Amino acid sequence: MAGNKFNPSNDIPDLAGRVILVTGGNTGLGKETIAVLAKHNPSKIFLTARNAQKATTAIEEIKKTTPDASLSFLECDLTSLASVRRAARAFVEQSQRLDILMCNAGIMAVPPELSKDGYEIQFAANHLGHALLMKLLLPTLLKTAAEPDGDVRVISLSSTGAWFPPKAGIQFDALRTPQELGIGGRSLRYGQSKLANILYAGELAGRYPQLTSLSIHPEIIQTQLVDTQPRMTQMLIKVSAAVQQHGMLPPEEGALNQLWAATARKEDLKNGAFYTPVGQLAKPFKYSQDVELREKLWAWTQKELENYSL
Repeated sequence: MAGNKFNPSNDIPDLAGRVILVTGGNTGLGKETIAVLAKHNPSKIFLTARNAQKATTAIEEIKKTTPDASLSFLECDLTSLASVRRAARAFVEQSQRLDILMCNAGIMAVPPELSKDGYEIQFAANHLGHALLMKLLLPTLLKTAAEPDGDVRVISLSSTGAWFPPKAGIQFDALRTPQELGIGGRSLRYGQSKLANILYAGELAGRYPQLTSLSIHPEIIQTQLVDTQPRMTQMLIKVSAAVQQHGMLPPEEGALNQLWAATARKEDLKNGAFYTPVGQLAKPFKYSQDVELREKLWAWTQKELENYSL
């Protein structure tokens, strides 16, 4: 793995007093992130998942190595805006601060489908659900940032899959359809949602500079996102991993970039940037620096979410 040397055991500071929320914390990168952060004395870590039993199992497994960890489960289905709102309400009932919001959960290259609210399913899960969580928790994030020890991070997991979105980057007029794009459509829709993560993180940083908002690529990881792909897609992913990074990485290595982004010194970070592992500023690519597209995405997202409040 290229980039900065980063050893979580030595390089993550004491997180005393910090409150952390990780979406998709029951498996893969999310679970690994929580397991590592829990060893550094945070006040509380909340994890979201759709399945309570899987979340409970993850918490039990993490506590085997860190028995004193304070971990709480929030039920949340990111493809349902109502579910996201319930999770946000549950969070603010339990905590008055939020230091790290890790938007980790996601789906990849699934067949054409609509979310419960009628959006293209990958865009709903990977972008819109997280955008609502950010919106509803923004007052808490800003309040925390204003405190004397405030150093708030909002980390959005993107992907170099963002290099390959459909034409125009984001097809706004098709986001309320299954967006069937023919051959390669699954990957194009995925790329569209991951591009949205990069653009939205950048716009959040511009509008709220008191927060540190970053997007990151975690390398190609052996997780359930890959395991659930069709066999041919799995083969292509593994070939790509072999070319780019000498093979698939386990979650322990794949989580390093998001752990770095969440805990590195603030002065070492460029707010709004997209980072590849570990801690490397990604080279600009088509659409990633498109300010007009970024602003359009923000406006579209706020319009879609205008009826959702705590």
